[in-house]
Amino acid sequence: MTSFARALRAYPTLLRVGFADAVAYRVEFIIWILTTNMPLVMLALMRAVARESPIGGFGTTELTAYYLTTLLVRLLTGCWVGYELVMDIRQGTLALRLLRPLHPLIAYSAENVAGIPLRGLITLPLLGILLATVGGGQLTHDPLLICIFVISVALAWLMTFLIQATIGALALHIESSFSISELYFGLFSVFSGYLIPLELFPKWVQTLTNVLPFRFQLGFPVETLIGHLSRAEVLRELAIQIGWVGLLLALLGFVWNTGIKRYQAFGG
Repeated sequence: MTSFARALRAYPTLLRVGFADAVAYRVEFIIWILTTNMPLVMLALMRAVARESPIGGFGTTELTAYYLTTLLVRLLTGCWVGYELVMDIRQGTLALRLLRPLHPLIAYSAENVAGIPLRGLITLPLLGILLATVGGGQLTHDPLLICIFVISVALAWLMTFLIQATIGALALHIESSFSISELYFGLFSVFSGYLIPLELFPKWVQTLTNVLPFRFQLGFPVETLIGHLSRAEVLRELAIQIGWVGLLLALLGFVWNTGIKRYQAFGG
């Protein structure tokens, strides 16, 4: 049996185990959900400013749609594999994962995917609040854009997983991978649209965000759902997002393979 077929066969079991863990650690999971509240904080601040006059075309209704959609996408695409991987490397438990017939990264991905149903308990009511608060007029009704939104959210999760896993795998090379994680989150918060809509930034910053991965982890799905992009723009951005997935996969493969060789050389 090939490694791919073995992984495909084992994945449903891994998902069940991951879901059981998510339920068992539901308190920690709820705490993580509650800490992902920055879009609500920014919504309150920006709405207070927009009451005087619209901010770059964003009135109070548009801001509500934007930040609630941002929170929705963030909850669906959040990932904590970087922290898990660093702790497993530091505590030596990665060695146990390496002894199993399944690649550790596949197991990590299943553990993270398994938490999505629980997030759905939060995101579905949030989507209802979004529709009730801003009305359907602030969201796209184009079936193609809605389908691409779903695909882009899945790809955004995959991008986040690959970036987090790469940062975690850096612990195989260096001591300060947590510092890199903090730097990454700072850049993500600014250049993904998590704190402020990217349309409010100067043109040169918007150009920069189009060549960085962060926008495709959050801003692109958000802009798709709230109808800020045309069909042609969405298809072009989706192609770029797929390209980023390929690049990040190659980067993770390089960091992981070289790090594992070093890890095993030192008796990990």
